[in-house]
Amino acid sequence: MIKIELPDGSRKELDSGITGQQIAEDIGQRLAQEALAVKVDGTLKDLTAPITANAKVEIITFEQEEGKNIFWHSSAHLLAHAIKRIFPDAKLAVGPAITEGFYYDIDVDTPFTTEDLEKIEAEMKKIVEEKIDVERIECKTKDEARALQKDEPYKLQIIDESVENITVYKQGDFQDLCRGPHLPNTKKIKSFKITKVAGAYWKGDEKNKQLQRVYGISFPDKKMLKDYLFRIEEAKKRDHVKLGKELGLFVMSELVGSGLPLLAPKGMIIRNEIVRYLWDLHKSKGYEQIWTPHIAKDVLYKTSGHWDKFGDELFKVKGKSEEFVMKPMNCPHHMQIYKNFNYSYKDLPIRYFEPATVYRDEKSGELHGLSRVRALTQDDGHLFCRIDQIKQEVKTIVGIIREFYETIGMNDDYWVSLSVRGDDKSKYLGSDEVWEIAEQSLQEAADENQLNYKRIEGEAAFYGPKLDFMFKDALGREWQLATIQCDFNLPERFDLSYTSENNEKERPVVIHRAISGSLERFMSVLIEHFAGKFPLWLSPVQVKILTVADRFLQYADEVAAQMRDMGIRVEVDRRSESVSKKVRDAQMQKINYILVVGEKEVEDKTVTVRTRNNEVLGPQAVDEFIGHIIAEATDRTLPKDE
Repeated sequence: MIKIELPDGSRKELDSGITGQQIAEDIGQRLAQEALAVKVDGTLKDLTAPITANAKVEIITFEQEEGKNIFWHSSAHLLAHAIKRIFPDAKLAVGPAITEGFYYDIDVDTPFTTEDLEKIEAEMKKIVEEKIDVERIECKTKDEARALQKDEPYKLQIIDESVENITVYKQGDFQDLCRGPHLPNTKKIKSFKITKVAGAYWKGDEKNKQLQRVYGISFPDKKMLKDYLFRIEEAKKRDHVKLGKELGLFVMSELVGSGLPLLAPKGMIIRNEIVRYLWDLHKSKGYEQIWTPHIAKDVLYKTSGHWDKFGDELFKVKGKSEEFVMKPMNCPHHMQIYKNFNYSYKDLPIRYFEPATVYRDEKSGELHGLSRVRALTQDDGHLFCRIDQIKQEVKTIVGIIREFYETIGMNDDYWVSLSVRGDDKSKYLGSDEVWEIAEQSLQEAADENQLNYKRIEGEAAFYGPKLDFMFKDALGREWQLATIQCDFNLPERFDLSYTSENNEKERPVVIHRAISGSLERFMSVLIEHFAGKFPLWLSPVQVKILTVADRFLQYADEVAAQMRDMGIRVEVDRRSESVSKKVRDAQMQKINYILVVGEKEVEDKTVTVRTRNNEVLGPQAVDEFIGHIIAEATDRTLPKDE
């Protein structure tokens, strides 16, 4: 007999050799149906793997991230199985799970057609209906693995390069090199769809052969797929590149260069409002604004470690007699400002606030609109404090993050990644002692602030652990936005200090914090989150005034002037078009309030109000309307469901 401990703390005494599937059945029929894999003492295993020693056991389902990865990786095998049945000469490369779904890289002589993809989907459905058991084969030698994959040149290359135990997964007449774990039977993949095909070089190297990358998505039931496909279609409508062009927010210019977006006046309004709100949240918390130049000598980044970290991503600038680097991060500059002053323990914390642009030479193929750029503006902040002040400072930042995202409407369902070092410590700066202090400090701060966090190995910044906040947008998509990073290393590398109570020099702790992250990327998220229908305080144009005839333009201009004096962003539509067309155009531009003026409005000194959602609010006195929207903008009220 062995003793099993479940996640809820309950314990069971069971027969040695019991499987995860049997444990799930013992717990309940529903769990048995939803079970995908099992975690034994922290290690993921197939449901059919025997458990022969006392262990902590967790049944993995699709609700968990690990379950999704297993489900989607098994679906990649299903896709490859179907392709090999229809195109037996196709050669398989790799087929991983990705953030949403999976893909498989395939070497075929002729690119797949729409008809080919339909055939592949039909064959996938057939394989699911065959309810094929999935078997794990552990190869004792590389030769054994080569024999099982003898007709797959890409797999043979992977085997030759492998340094660990090699396993193959077999389902019916198909087998694939894979570490696993996998679903126990193909019948679990009840709903799926091939989403697209793209070209991809083997190992991402353009010197290698280009393969067909077939993407797909899958779920345990049909409703989940239906909901996903709806979100995808909605995401296309909300695409920030599309909306950015339609609403005149930003411009991409080939003459300026890829990844270097230009903010148009309307886009700049949104950006300025975000920065203004961020400063409003910080100025009462003891933060001070600073400014740093866009370039610095290379020695600054060699000292900080960014030179080695960013490598080829650095932009280098040659002056008349010196060489400089376009800054990839703001923190080394901020260290220099702190270092210039002599602080005592009584002065700390010192808090800096600077929305500043940094530059990284990202690969051209990875650039996209505002979401991935070469010039990114971080709403950067650094504070310098004593170790005993870390928890309070983190608490203050957490409060700012919560208030900011509540205002945006993304505070309902978020979690936090406590990102710590991985096993390969060569990737990180600093001693084990320093890292242990930093990681423990952040974990204690997360506990005291009652954050819904998970400890994630290997995701720390190279100079310290961090709390990464994961927020969901209106479509349920997850974005890593805010971050709090604890850093004991840069103070050491730049020899920062303060005078302690005992009149001795001590190192401060640096806390890096960003609330929105990159302003460009955050704007892309906002555009899609609101589908371009911004709350009043963010809208580039808050009010559009329309006239029923040109003779009422003077009154429209008078009302507009009155609103501008009160800080309202207003435009007058001076076109000689029908009112219905002007209303429709204003709604297409997603302007919050549309005011119609004609003879009656001139006589009564009113405006007839309607919304972009086609809700007619009727006539209102001008002063009354102005008071209403000033209150709405000041309160940063979220828009109603539209």
